[in-house]
Amino acid sequence: MEEVVIVGAGIAGLATAVALQKVGVRALVLERSKELRATGAALGLFANAWVALDALGVSDKLAALYAPFERGYITDVKTKSTREVHYSPSNRTGAQTRVVHRKVLLEVLADELPPNSIRFSSKISSIETQVEDGSSISIVTLDDGTIIKSKAVIGCDGVHSIVARWLGLRPPVYSGRSAVRGLSVFPKGHGFDHGHAIQQFVDVGTRAGFIALNDKELYWFFGAACPPKGMEKGADPEVIQKEVMEIAAKDFPPVYLDVVRHSDLSTLTWAPLMFRYPWDILFGNLAKSNVTVAGDAMHPMTPDLGQGGCSALEDAVVLGRHLGDSISKHGKLETRDIGFAIESYAKERRLRAATLITASYLSGWVQQDGSNRLTRFLRDVFYGNLLTRAVRSIAQYDCGRLPSASSLPSRESEIST
Repeated sequence: MEEVVIVGAGIAGLATAVALQKVGVRALVLERSKELRATGAALGLFANAWVALDALGVSDKLAALYAPFERGYITDVKTKSTREVHYSPSNRTGAQTRVVHRKVLLEVLADELPPNSIRFSSKISSIETQVEDGSSISIVTLDDGTIIKSKAVIGCDGVHSIVARWLGLRPPVYSGRSAVRGLSVFPKGHGFDHGHAIQQFVDVGTRAGFIALNDKELYWFFGAACPPKGMEKGADPEVIQKEVMEIAAKDFPPVYLDVVRHSDLSTLTWAPLMFRYPWDILFGNLAKSNVTVAGDAMHPMTPDLGQGGCSALEDAVVLGRHLGDSISKHGKLETRDIGFAIESYAKERRLRAATLITASYLSGWVQQDGSNRLTRFLRDVFYGNLLTRAVRSIAQYDCGRLPSASSLPSRESEIST
């Protein structure tokens, strides 16, 4: 009998496992791949993410590797006009925005877990719940026939989550946009400010940008309302690179095209941008019995505000906090209390997740989709002023702290029933 089974070893899954470990709950993480995956190459972590990373005890490890970025430049491809925006430190914590390698973030989180906490090549085929000795338990069946019993299941299995489907959540929908992401490598150095500025380029139906991760690597992205022919999931990286350079971004500044030209093809990915309707978050089943979801399994959103990974880290801390508070209150984590803690977690996350989905979608629509004068005006005003304020406001969110280990009673290896 496992205490908690977490489905998926992405950002949400590993962060949740670390949070639970911090409050004395051991989790088994099931990952369908043979190793940690880092689709997307890199991601931005705003102040709210650093609050969560601090609660997880890993913020210093990551902050030491990446410089914060302080400003950005937004260039209109057609008019060639450029405006500058500033990313100031958080008013509450002083945390600054950084862009990090996804793989490094996953490895830092995984290093916090005990050996054998992650079971790779483990794809789940079904979930069911039943009452055993008066307590609800979950039964997870893997493709190879393995059956795992657990006191709780946390679905962190991404946009097309099996756990979310079991809960009855309606599937995410296509936003009408897609994105290419990748890393570019300059062996002799790229010459851009390391971490201090993000360059972005906007046009009707398209948005792109890049930022330095270190002296030799740049993270870049390209988003489009109508992806060029040949862009499809699993497409050859060389085809993706060629389509961006020669068709989709052919009118973009040479500096951007040069970044794309230096791509490490093994890092290039194309994906449709999916999101869950916010009303499905507000009124849908985010939890049932002792089963819930976190990260993209709960709230897939477009990347326009850079909050997908950040909110997944928030989820982990909030869930760990509710379970830890239950241990502090009762002296142990009883099975009957797990469902209450999970319900409390889901209730706390509903409005926050729905707000982020809505704000991200609207941000992307205004920035990228407008073609008439009104929408172009809204884009210029919104992107130059309101967007910066919205990002700053959203990043002020505090997910709270995990109960300190010293405040929690010592526990046996099994959850009391």
